[in-house]
Amino acid sequence: MIGNFVTGVGLLGPTAMLGELSAGLGVTIREAGLLITFGAAMLCICSPLMSWLTSRIERRTMLISVIAVVAVCNLASAFAPNYTVLLAIRLVMCIAAAPYTPQAAGVVGMLVPPEKRASSVAYAFLGWTLAAAVGLPMVTFIASHFGWREVYGVVGVMSCISFTLLVWRIPGGLFGAPVDLSTWSSLARNRLVLLLLSITTLQIAGQFSIFTFIVPLLERLAGAGHNAAATVFVIYGVCGFLGIMTATRIVDSWGPLRTSILSTSLVLTGMSVWTFGAGHLVVMACGVAIWGLGFGAITSMQQIRLIMAAPAAGAAAVSLNTSMLYVGQAIGSGIGGVLFAGGFFHASGYVAMVFLTVALSAIIWSRRLSRAAAV
Repeated sequence: MIGNFVTGVGLLGPTAMLGELSAGLGVTIREAGLLITFGAAMLCICSPLMSWLTSRIERRTMLISVIAVVAVCNLASAFAPNYTVLLAIRLVMCIAAAPYTPQAAGVVGMLVPPEKRASSVAYAFLGWTLAAAVGLPMVTFIASHFGWREVYGVVGVMSCISFTLLVWRIPGGLFGAPVDLSTWSSLARNRLVLLLLSITTLQIAGQFSIFTFIVPLLERLAGAGHNAAATVFVIYGVCGFLGIMTATRIVDSWGPLRTSILSTSLVLTGMSVWTFGAGHLVVMACGVAIWGLGFGAITSMQQIRLIMAAPAAGAAAVSLNTSMLYVGQAIGSGIGGVLFAGGFFHASGYVAMVFLTVALSAIIWSRRLSRAAAV
């Protein structure tokens, strides 16, 4: 969970300091946003590829090695002389970090009994929620008061702490099922798996069409300053924390399908409030709060459903889900960047609503395939 936290802060951090990166590196806001877009594209390609290449490596060694590279890259980013070097370091970090979340979920499955697996996977994914609740406000505060280089230095130190904790606490001798071509072909023939992967892409694309540029959008639409933007991040993260903690408590009794419907509905509702309340900071913050209640549980529910849909290839399915998550990030941040550069600040909210409406419809329809798979 802590490893997911530092990985999440490292990957999402530029979102909370686009203005500082733009000014410090002499690039536009949109170009600074490409750190998210290009990083997401790299993560999309490397998540299944690295999961395949590392599938025979002992899990403790693999997780520790990933966090070590993340730490080094964040510390190196603090000294990047220009935008090109910073982007190159970020891409290296993305290649290394790609397998962490899916393999961490696989390790959780090895450490807990089957009846606790769903809630434990959701708990491990809480690290990403905390990255929004604690990490992004921290990034905004440090970047606005000290600078973007200091942000990377702090995240690098936190990554070193995570590395130490992993060395101390993760047991050795953990090996997952090797991933080979037959694993990928079996997943490609599984209609439910393919539908779930499409749902992930839709969910994340909708969110990142707003999320990548949330700080400059708050500035342009509601006149929010850095402190107000940081407060919105806190609201988003705290509500996300409450949402995923609730999800971990109800998923064993409700099931991941009903929990997924609830969380996606909350995100769609929150984005609708943001969109129709654009220009009014309090209303937009309320929309972010509702959105936050659902966002943390969305991906963990998708991971649980994928593991249930393909038990023998759970780690590979989760790695593909992570890949589709980053496809969604690339699509959403790319669309958001085009709209922002064109001055269409309101349009990103409507784009997000369309993506989430289609995703919710697909989740409801997936109930049929889930029942067929159970039979």
